[in-house]
Amino acid sequence: MIALIVIGFVGGLITGISPCVLPVLSVIFFSAGAQAAGNRPSAPTVATSPTAATSPTGAVPTAAVGADDQALVGAARTGQRRVGGPDRPVRNAGRATRRPGAAPARPTASAAARDRRDRRRPYLVVAGLTLSFSLFTLLGAVLLDALDLPGNVIRWAGLVTLLLLGIGMIVPRVEAVLEKPFARIPQRGVGADHGAFVLGLALGAVYVPCAGPVLAAITVAGATGQIGTKTLALTLAFAVGTAIPLLAFALAGQGITGRVRAFRRRQRTVRTVAGVVVIGLAVALTFNVTDALQRAVPDYTTSLNNALNGKKTVSQALGGSQSPELMSCSENAGATTTLQDCGPAPAIGGIQQWLNTPNGAPLSLAGLRGKVVLVDFWAYSCINCQRAIKHVNAWYSDYRSDGFEVIGVHTPEYAFEHVPSDVAAGTKRLGIHYPVALDNRYTTWNNYGNQSWPADYLIDATGAVRYVSIGEGAYPTTEALIRQLLTTANDKVALPPATNTADLTPTSADQTPETYLGATRANSFAGGILTPGPRTFTYPSSLPADEFALSGAWTVGAESLTTGRGAGLRLNYAADDVYLDVGGTGTMTVTVDGKTTTYRVSGAPDIYTVLSRDTEERGTMTISLSPGLNAYSFTFG
Repeated sequence: MIALIVIGFVGGLITGISPCVLPVLSVIFFSAGAQAAGNRPSAPTVATSPTAATSPTGAVPTAAVGADDQALVGAARTGQRRVGGPDRPVRNAGRATRRPGAAPARPTASAAARDRRDRRRPYLVVAGLTLSFSLFTLLGAVLLDALDLPGNVIRWAGLVTLLLLGIGMIVPRVEAVLEKPFARIPQRGVGADHGAFVLGLALGAVYVPCAGPVLAAITVAGATGQIGTKTLALTLAFAVGTAIPLLAFALAGQGITGRVRAFRRRQRTVRTVAGVVVIGLAVALTFNVTDALQRAVPDYTTSLNNALNGKKTVSQALGGSQSPELMSCSENAGATTTLQDCGPAPAIGGIQQWLNTPNGAPLSLAGLRGKVVLVDFWAYSCINCQRAIKHVNAWYSDYRSDGFEVIGVHTPEYAFEHVPSDVAAGTKRLGIHYPVALDNRYTTWNNYGNQSWPADYLIDATGAVRYVSIGEGAYPTTEALIRQLLTTANDKVALPPATNTADLTPTSADQTPETYLGATRANSFAGGILTPGPRTFTYPSSLPADEFALSGAWTVGAESLTTGRGAGLRLNYAADDVYLDVGGTGTMTVTVDGKTTTYRVSGAPDIYTVLSRDTEERGTMTISLSPGLNAYSFTFG
C-alpha cells in the first residue's frame, strides 16, 4: 500500500507538470489572484482632517477605509451621524491622504475577512479542480452508465460553467445572479468563496492531462468497477501529487497580482482579464484549439512516465494476482532475447464463451500441462493485433503437432467487440483455428496485469511464464523461444524449419496514429468537438495533417459514425497502408490522387484496406459511403 501511494503521488506530480496542463495554467494563474487584487484598496486610506478622523461615537470614519467598504461600514454604524450630513456624500473619500502625525486607520472587520478569503482562493481553486477531476476519472464512467447519459456530458457541463463564471468576472451583476444558489451555504464552508471552488470544479471537469500509467490504472479500475481501498488510496495520492505543482502556480499568480503595483492599481482590469482568460479557455476547449498547443509542445515527461511505468506495483495492486516475477518480465518486454523466470502463469478465468474448442468446452492451463502455451491478448478489430495474428497463426499451424498450443484471449476494446457472434465472425475472417476465450469481464486481462493489444505470454510445459512480448514486433525472438521450449519439453522432437512470415510492424515515427471516429474518443476531428446525434457537415477549406473531416448527413454515436444521405469522410494521413473499421451493408468509394476504388461492405464491423502503398506517403483521401454504414476508426501500417 505504501509503495502504491508513493507511485500514485509521483505519477500525480509528473501529470501536474506535463505539457497537457498548459491550457489550464493561465486560468489558474489569473483566477487565483484576480479576487485578491480586486478586494485590496489601491492605497492606504487614513483620516484627512480632525472631523474625518473620528466621529462623536468614536467609530471608524468612512474616509479611513477603501471605497469598496463604505457601504458595509455605514450599515454597521446604526444610529451614528454620517460625516457630511445624512444625505450628502462624504468629501475626499476617494482621495484620502495622511494628515501629518495621524496614525494609519485600522482595517474594518469586513476587509479583514475578505483578506482571509483572498488568501484561501488559490487553495479553493486547486481543491475544486483536483476533487472534481479525481471523482470524474474514478466514478464518471460508472455514473454515466448507470444514468444512461452520453459520455461527454460532464465535459460539456464544465465548459458551460466556465463560460458563465468568466462572464461573471467581467459583469458583476451576472456574478451576483450566479452566487444566489450559494447564499444559504454557511460562510465557514464553500460559501466563504464559492466562486473559487466552483471554478475549480469546472476546471476539473475539462482538465485532460497527459495519460500516464497511474492515470490509466485509475481509469480502467473505475470503468470496470474495481473501486476498493487500494484504488481510492491511489486516486487520493495521485490527486495530492497533481495538486502540488498546480497550487504552486496558483500561489505565484496570487503573489504577483497582490504585490506588483501595476496590478494593485488596476484591480478591475485584473478581474476582467481573468474573466476573458476563463472564457478563452472554454472556447478553445470547445473547438479543440488546445489540442494543437499540446501537440506543438514536446512531452518532456515521457521519460519520467516510462520509468514509472516500469514499476508494476500499480497493476499488481489493482489487478489482484500478478506476481513480482511476471511484473519483472513485463518490464523487460522487448529488451531481452532469452527465456526468463516469470513465475507461475495466472489463471484463464472469467471467460464468457469459448470458440474453436470441442462443443465450446473451456480450457485450463492445468489441463494443458506438458504443452508449450502462448496466451495472446487481442481484439478482432485491432489492426495491430491482425498483423500479429499472421505470425501466431503460422506458429500454431507449424508447431501444434509438436506440443504447442495457443489461447487467444479476446478482451474487447469497443462495445461491439463484446458481441460473441461478431467475435466469431472476426475469428473466422482472420483464419484463426486455435482456441479463443471471450474475456468480456476483463478477468484474465487483470489476472495478467495486461495493458496492451496485442500482448503475448509464453508458458513452458511446467506452467511457468518464460517470456513476455508487448505490442507488435519481436517475432523472430518469440518463435526462437517457442522452439527452445518445445525442444526442452521433448528432446526427441523434430521441428520443421522456422516460419517465414513478413513482419509488417510500422517503424515510422511520422505515421498517423490510430484515429477514432466516435464522439467519446475522437481526438483529431478538424471541425472541433463531435457531439452525439444527427448532424450535417461540410468539408473545411483545408485539412490539417493527421486529422479527418466530414460532409453530408451523419449520426454521431459514442463509438462510431452512422452514414446518412451524401455522407463523406476525408482524411489527411501519413502511412504506407490505411485501414477503415466499418460495418453494415453498402458500399464505400475511396478517392486518392484522382484514382477511385469502390469497396462492398457487408456484415459485422471489420477492417477494410482502403490504401496500400510500398512506401510511406503523406496524402489526403476522400471516402463516400452509402447510407446505413457504421465507421469506427482508422488504423495505419
